[in-house]
Amino acid sequence: MLSAPTDRLRALELLDRAPYGRLSVSLRALPFVTVARHIVSGESVLLRLHGGFGYAQACDGNVVAYGADNLSDRREGDENVWTVQFVGTARLFTPSPEELARFGRPPRTADATPFHPEYLCIEPQFTTLHRLEGVPARQVAHSA
Repeated sequence: MLSAPTDRLRALELLDRAPYGRLSVSLRALPFVTVARHIVSGESVLLRLHGGFGYAQACDGNVVAYGADNLSDRREGDENVWTVQFVGTARLFTPSPEELARFGRPPRTADATPFHPEYLCIEPQFTTLHRLEGVPARQVAHSA
């Protein structure tokens, strides 16, 4: 768990570099994870989810976990990996025009149905930041 305010701000700065992460919540007493688009706004993390699945409604008012990393965004030769996780209470909200612009264009479909965006706001609590150095890039196996 991060305690220093500068570490918490560093975690939010890194989180702002990755456009997507994973939202975890308990649904019907079972753990559930889904992908979400996120932006950082001040010290809040704003999420965009497909409303057609009902996940945002299920998260509203509940404690959730969220995490993102740079595993799929590393450039050639970059052997540093970071991951940020936090928990907090999610709330449905309506983004401002500026926030909508930062989210960018939503997907056209989700599981072959039109994408209907819903938005959650989370104030991160219990933030963790982990860094790994010297992680080789994924090697592509060549068949003979």
